[in-house]
Amino acid sequence: MAESSAATQSPSVSSSSSGAEPSAPGGGGSPGACPALGAKSCGSSCAVHDLIFWRDVKKTGFVFGTTLIMLLSLAAFSVISVVSYLILALLSVTISFRVYKSVIQAVQKSEEGHPFKAYLDVDITLSSEAFHNYVNAAMVHINRALKLIVRLFLVEDLVDSLKLAVFMWLMTYVGAVFNGITLLILAELLVFSVPIVYEKYKTQIDHYVGIAREQTKSIVEKIQAKLPGIAKKKAE
Repeated sequence: MAESSAATQSPSVSSSSSGAEPSAPGGGGSPGACPALGAKSCGSSCAVHDLIFWRDVKKTGFVFGTTLIMLLSLAAFSVISVVSYLILALLSVTISFRVYKSVIQAVQKSEEGHPFKAYLDVDITLSSEAFHNYVNAAMVHINRALKLIVRLFLVEDLVDSLKLAVFMWLMTYVGAVFNGITLLILAELLVFSVPIVYEKYKTQIDHYVGIAREQTKSIVEKIQAKLPGIAKKKAE
């Protein structure tokens, strides 16, 4: 009897242990996996995440190529010229397609209607609730930025203000070599290349970043120890 009861209990134990295993991958947190976010924020965040990690090569290639061509055009022409040519190109496509469909309907004597009717019927109005949500979200970031600006320019922390001064001094040399459009082109190249490289060589990159972070931390601590009146307060 004892052997039969143990035999009947063993499948349930094994099934319960095997049922708990699938939940492990969810907490992995690998760089290539979309982070577990809320239902509302996960949509846009996961879409951007999949885009920069080249999950859909065709979609990412289209976005990357389009934005890169636009930035290169802005580097060669004025903003007004680029916007005007883009609008003319879009109008040329839509008008040509509209005329083509009208001719086809006249020849075939069909009643298909407007070729863009499905898109014209789409509701693109922004509700007041959605507008207020966007404004409230933006105000959080604006207030945080204003508070940070006040802290840095009024020297609440001398080290942080010195970091900003050094960074701005380095940016003067960057500005002498690159203009804004060139920096945007470089930023796009980095956005679409660094994440996928980091995903492939995460272990090696984390190792060297950890070493650099420790060295930077030790240098900052030495500077703080030598400068009077900026030693961090110990936690009470």
